Amino acid sequence: MTAANKNIDGVGLGLRWAFLSDVLEGAADGAVKFFEISPENYMRRGGYFPEALEQVADKHPIITHGLMMSVGSTDPFDAGYFDELRRFVSRFGGAWHSDHLTFSGLDGVQLHDLLPIPFTRKMAHHVADRIREAQDRLGRPMAIENISYYFELGQSEMSEPEFIREVLERADCGLLLDVNNIDVNAKNHGFDARKWLDQIPMDRVVEIHVAGPEEWDHGLLLDTHGSPVRSDVYDLLTYTIERSGPRPVLLERDSNIPALSELLEEVRQVDQTYQAAVARFRALQSKSEVSHAA
Repeated sequence: MTAANKNIDGVGLGLRWAFLSDVLEGAADGAVKFFEISPENYMRRGGYFPEALEQVADKHPIITHGLMMSVGSTDPFDAGYFDELRRFVSRFGGAWHSDHLTFSGLDGVQLHDLLPIPFTRKMAHHVADRIREAQDRLGRPMAIENISYYFELGQSEMSEPEFIREVLERADCGLLLDVNNIDVNAKNHGFDARKWLDQIPMDRVVEIHVAGPEEWDHGLLLDTHGSPVRSDVYDLLTYTIERSGPRPVLLERDSNIPALSELLEEVRQVDQTYQAAVARFRALQSKSEVSHAA
């Protein structure tokens, strides 16, 4: 049995080619609970990177997180893509595979971006049907991630949390809750992030992402995953874990990638916040159980 098949908990790190050689040399051993990978970066490749991933998977649990499923698109799913993805997640994936609540391609053209979709019931039903189809094709549960966005596409009929709840229930899938994306959207669009979270069914959350954005002109936050986690995101992580209980938490870094040693220090900081929140969750659970027993 490889490490990829073990139960996953605690704080992990997005595996990036910039520090892959350090990971192979053991620099992350004992410092991260798991690595998350995007299959599209490895599928249909030969040579060094797939072989290196095999070595990583022999020592570390793996979660797979996709980039190109485009569940909001009207294009039929690509059978070849799903055949390859199913083989990949069967080898490396954990209990679920995740992708984004977005569309990234249309009319056969891959846009290489995660674009928003209108929050309508018709779209919620369409996306849920696509997620169910994806789960059938992959032979495993899916989790869908809330995205950051800078404009709304079309006329929405419902709030984003209402839309997400509708999708989750109709698709019967999990939620990959990205608290950095919530913080970015809250700052850019002017809503209360905690009130947003209060509307999310925490029992559907299977994983949490944290990252750091970069500030652009006039205070606009860009979700580049190019800086350390912000204090407001740590606060949202705490708020979430105190309500959801223990969940795998993933630190993402996709640009301005520092040395692995610096990232591992940030993993440690995220883990401190995580462990404290888990302890408070368990204390509240115990207090509730005692109150009900009395």
